Amino acid sequence: MINIDTMYKTFIQKQLEKYVKQYFKKHPEVKLVAVAGSVGKTSTKIAIATVLAKKYRVRMLNNNHNTHMSAPLGILGIEYPDNVRNVFAWIRVFIAARKRIQAPADVDVIVQELGSDHIGEIAHFGTYLQPDIGVVTAVSPEHMEFFGSLEKVAEEELALANYSKLALINRDDIDGQFANLLTNPNVDTYGTTGAAEYRIEVKDFSVDHGYQAWLVMAGYAENYPADIRVLGEHSLRPVAGAVAVAAKLGMAPSDIAAAVEDVVPVPGRMNVLRGIKQSMLIDDTYNSSPAAAEAALQTLYRLQAPQRIALLGSMNELGEMSASEHEKLGALCDPNLLAWVVTIGDEAEKHLAPAAKQRGCQVKSFKSAIDAGAFIRSVIEEKAIVLAKGSQGNVYAEEAVKELLHSTSDDHHLVRQSPSWMQTKMKFFSEVADSTQ
Repeated sequence: MINIDTMYKTFIQKQLEKYVKQYFKKHPEVKLVAVAGSVGKTSTKIAIATVLAKKYRVRMLNNNHNTHMSAPLGILGIEYPDNVRNVFAWIRVFIAARKRIQAPADVDVIVQELGSDHIGEIAHFGTYLQPDIGVVTAVSPEHMEFFGSLEKVAEEELALANYSKLALINRDDIDGQFANLLTNPNVDTYGTTGAAEYRIEVKDFSVDHGYQAWLVMAGYAENYPADIRVLGEHSLRPVAGAVAVAAKLGMAPSDIAAAVEDVVPVPGRMNVLRGIKQSMLIDDTYNSSPAAAEAALQTLYRLQAPQRIALLGSMNELGEMSASEHEKLGALCDPNLLAWVVTIGDEAEKHLAPAAKQRGCQVKSFKSAIDAGAFIRSVIEEKAIVLAKGSQGNVYAEEAVKELLHSTSDDHHLVRQSPSWMQTKMKFFSEVADSTQ
């Protein structure tokens, strides 16, 4: 039996892909930078766009639309319809796309994120895109209920590298064992490791001012000093990716060094906020995965404070690896460095919390982020540091952070605060409250 919805979606998707191909045929001077990877896509995309904007006209839609339906609209600079079932909304999109194709190019570079949660989705983008630069940020466990193995994840994400004219690979977060999957001879690497052609070498760090660092770029004998206002070594990697892209597109090294100073954390991604009792809140609540959670925890350990609290929510979409990955994260919780480990969600409670307790940590588990935030509020000490990390669906750790903010006016720094998101979250928290009564 033919599924009408599937036919409708397929028709729209094919039409959008056709418009994208027509756009680049009409405007060959416009460069496309595509970003894929298990984690770090959005931070890398934003860092690239921020640095390039110092010299070029850049299009990067400020959203996470990275699917086969939405990525073409990001490339064309057209907003995704609120109601995808509205035929007239898509007609308006098609009209806007045709106008965009025919009009003179209004940008020099387009930076677009490409997402995947099923095998073959990154490869499909290659049927109508040939990015000038393809950036692969990481290969780590993601959507494991569909991919099954890390090898399959690597095949998926590295597909972008193989159909791009030039590929840039994050040397820190992509294991060298996957090099055999690359067929593109035009590959360079970036990161913080000394083996990367484009890298950031740290000289000094402070919480208030970020990193003082050297930018090391292939082909240049001189290294360039730069101030980079991010937190955590893993937060330097998106900046290193931006440095590599900018250098490949012809920006002068001195201009790149000046431009990286404009890169700042975005909501929910290692963003430092003021908390109650002069505490520091590390808001990393946008999403969570094993690699990102471990990196955030290691960052917390390196910061000096009279009290450290780790708020760790469940990591979603890990499939059969969920139990083991949560246990590994729990085992990384050090009772000598953490006053409390607070968890949100079922998977964290079942697997992460017991592992942390076995290490000797004080642990408290909650179903609701609001309850977790209230608990931390009751135990937090002066000048403490709280790390908040968790996946999006049914965790919403940002609502715990909200309970700890120095000022309620700082709510706008948090993720998922739109009316539609707040309605979704309040419904979830209400259901959780009802289920625990």
